[in-house]
Amino acid sequence: MLSYHTCPLATLGGKDTGGMNVYVRDITRQLGAMGIEVDVFTRSQDEHVPHVLHDLGYGNRVVHIPAGPEVPLPKHELTRFIDEFVDKIDDFSDTKKVRYHLIHSHYWMSGIAASELKTRWRVPVVHMFHTLGIMKQRVARPGEAPEGEYRLEGEKRVLQIADRIIAATLAEFAQLQWLYKADVSKIEVIPPGVDLSHFYPIPPDEAKEFVGLHPCDNMLLYVGRIEPLKGIDTLLKAISLIEKKGVFERFPFCLIVIGGDPFEGPGQLNEEMGRLLALREKFGLEHVVTFLGKRSQDTLPYYYSAAQAVIVPSHYESFGIVALEAMACGTPVVASQVGGLAFLVQDGITGFTVPSDEPEALAEKLTLLIEDPDLQKRMGEQAALFAQDYSWETIGGKLVSVYQDLLTGPSQGP
Repeated sequence: MLSYHTCPLATLGGKDTGGMNVYVRDITRQLGAMGIEVDVFTRSQDEHVPHVLHDLGYGNRVVHIPAGPEVPLPKHELTRFIDEFVDKIDDFSDTKKVRYHLIHSHYWMSGIAASELKTRWRVPVVHMFHTLGIMKQRVARPGEAPEGEYRLEGEKRVLQIADRIIAATLAEFAQLQWLYKADVSKIEVIPPGVDLSHFYPIPPDEAKEFVGLHPCDNMLLYVGRIEPLKGIDTLLKAISLIEKKGVFERFPFCLIVIGGDPFEGPGQLNEEMGRLLALREKFGLEHVVTFLGKRSQDTLPYYYSAAQAVIVPSHYESFGIVALEAMACGTPVVASQVGGLAFLVQDGITGFTVPSDEPEALAEKLTLLIEDPDLQKRMGEQAALFAQDYSWETIGGKLVSVYQDLLTGPSQGP
């Protein structure tokens, strides 16, 4: 398993830590439980972290490969060290006398590394992009650095060398087909899963006690990275509209934002976090909106279960693992009608979908949930039922079928 630019063990909510980290971590654990030993290779970003860790279940290792300086680097700089990453993975394989049967790479830079290892080891490659450069270009916000052509060329190269591409949804399948002219015979649609032993409904009073809320307090929740693509500014505008209509006077609510670090000094504050804090002040929402910063994955079920709704206002989302986790905890989701979210959230059943970047529409749906506890309860129950179909056991079985087909089939691609 290759996850070059981000480690599956990293704390969630940072600039480059999110759904992909969860996917790599949880599918590795599931494969281990199914008797498939996995080594996850990632670039070392901290010389003080042991280079080999056994934190993902029996038979699995996370191997931190020193490639370039062992510090976090911007993505555009990381391409310089892919060759070194590949060479040291090859060295590790020789030193440990390990023969790998298959490579599963994540994000386009890992796919580039996989292409070279495929040639050396003569093994098939399964690849998952998680996000696509062309889609990110299309939804880039003003002031955001556009995705470079080097990424788009890299993605096209990965599409050529991969034996199978895993798309999270039919939307991603269509994007690969029409925007990248991908060979659709190589694409399998398999969604990410959710750990139902970890994400399940916790009684709201117990969840609220854990997160520090009074049992009568009501909470809306955002969980994810702090970046323009995530649409948190749209959410703040929607909250401002709800407050101006006096809804919070009749139904006291707060909005909790989990992700990023709002406690950095003036010169260190993430640019988007600084912009959002300024927006909160501009709208006079300091008493309504709280930025908590990062929280460990172990605490998230409590936050999801304590919330009346989880909001995913992204401008682009290939799948939307946060939405699935929230639904597994029995919480309705209000999400942008984009990418995987449009398939994952059943509008009017497990929550609501709204057009991206339309705070008025978002405010309207949130108000419906805020003012109707029975609707919250009904949608939450339906969401928890829906999430049962996304267990990692089910998803892992589908993925293993792809592996077996590649390993026993007559062809391993180009």
